[in-house]
Amino acid sequence: MVNNIYAVILAGGSGTRFWPISRESTPKQLLRIFGDSTMIQQTVMRLNKTIPAKNICVVTGEKYAYDIKRQLITVLGNDRFGLLLEPEGKNTAPAIGLAAIHIKKHSPKAVMAVMPSDHVILNNNKFIRILIKAQEAALKGYLTTIGIIPNRPETGYGYIKRGKALTASKKLPYYEVENFIEKPDIRKAESYLKSGGYFWNSGIFVWRVSDILSQIKAHLPELYKGLLKIEKAMGRKDEAEVTRKVYSSLKSVSIDYGVMEKAKKVAVVPAAFGWSDLGTWRALEDISMKNQDGNVLAGNVIDIETRNSIVYAGKRLVATVGVENVVVVDTPDALLICSKDKTQDVKKVVDELKKKGAEELTIHRTVERPWGSYTVLETGERYKIKSVLINPGAKLSIQMHHHRSEHWVVVSGTARVTIGEKVYNLHPNESTYVPISTRHRLENPGKVPLQIIEVQSGDYLEEDDIIRFYDDYGRLTDNE
Repeated sequence: MVNNIYAVILAGGSGTRFWPISRESTPKQLLRIFGDSTMIQQTVMRLNKTIPAKNICVVTGEKYAYDIKRQLITVLGNDRFGLLLEPEGKNTAPAIGLAAIHIKKHSPKAVMAVMPSDHVILNNNKFIRILIKAQEAALKGYLTTIGIIPNRPETGYGYIKRGKALTASKKLPYYEVENFIEKPDIRKAESYLKSGGYFWNSGIFVWRVSDILSQIKAHLPELYKGLLKIEKAMGRKDEAEVTRKVYSSLKSVSIDYGVMEKAKKVAVVPAAFGWSDLGTWRALEDISMKNQDGNVLAGNVIDIETRNSIVYAGKRLVATVGVENVVVVDTPDALLICSKDKTQDVKKVVDELKKKGAEELTIHRTVERPWGSYTVLETGERYKIKSVLINPGAKLSIQMHHHRSEHWVVVSGTARVTIGEKVYNLHPNESTYVPISTRHRLENPGKVPLQIIEVQSGDYLEEDDIIRFYDDYGRLTDNE
């Protein structure tokens, strides 16, 4: 264990270019896209043997907090990690500054490693060695970034140009940063690859807390003033109110543009540990096994004379015949088909969904909840039908709806039902009715999953028509 490093994991992004798997309610970091664990779980497990849980801090938005906490407790076995909530997303500089002042309170001389929550790293041991080498540079006062050694001309990443060497080590060298370069065209990307003195900007940073706060003060003075206000309020009853007020006045700015491109003492540690930012669907080609026809296949897929394509399916069968260089992504409520060279433009689909206010932008048909999950089977005018799965021993909140009634039919398991003042059990093939504006609760007292069919009827059937009176999961202030 390395006790003097704090890991700051940025987990507030929405991952729009990974639609339709990624949605506003379940962004990329909360999903199992590569491997058996979610992206944020993989990020934490990568650090777990090197950085103690108490030194891990996740910065996210309020709407993702419960899911992140639940996922990380699963892999860490405890809730000793820190969870910092931003009132609203303002890009990476405010998020990093917020984490820095909280770490400073506990350990003013600490080194903090900042990383995204949704990147793939295939060689964890190499990653840790690079992280420790970056700490060496940070302890010399450098704002240190990890630069990925490129293996192809890539126009989708920013680049870092190295300067003079800062260490005599040839095995794990690090260099001064000469400058940061915006995403290049293909000609420049090819020249960078040939030169060998350029690296992809990974968005992973290591620095002393005091150094990053000093540089924020120098280059982002308004942000620094806001951080001082939050710092003074830390531990007070009005801390959340002050943080919200400060954030509402902040400009959205990245740490790269706001600080790294302006600072004088910046270092880069070159690295090759099987990295991908999973920025688009095409990135799966870098980290996945391909079949003999160059295809990356996942889920229930039949491919016939399909070549150099990515097909990502769920339980429903997806068959492709005679297509090349396409991406096909199937979910229960949305299907994406695009050319491989247009995967960056998936965000344009998301923009269109925003204009239409489409449900496919925000939520999946199957929605995970702390007590289990529900799947929307059908929606019509004034009705919605759901299949609800409640884990053994789990309970929904005591709640009420102003605009809908509900009918519950038990399919399997035993349901304990609270409706008004009445509490009773329901068994398979039994049903009950919940009138509008009546307090109610569903729970599973048994040892096997409880499945029910819920039929909602009313003039408004959205999830924000929930008034909670008591909840085991602390969700009284939201509708998640």
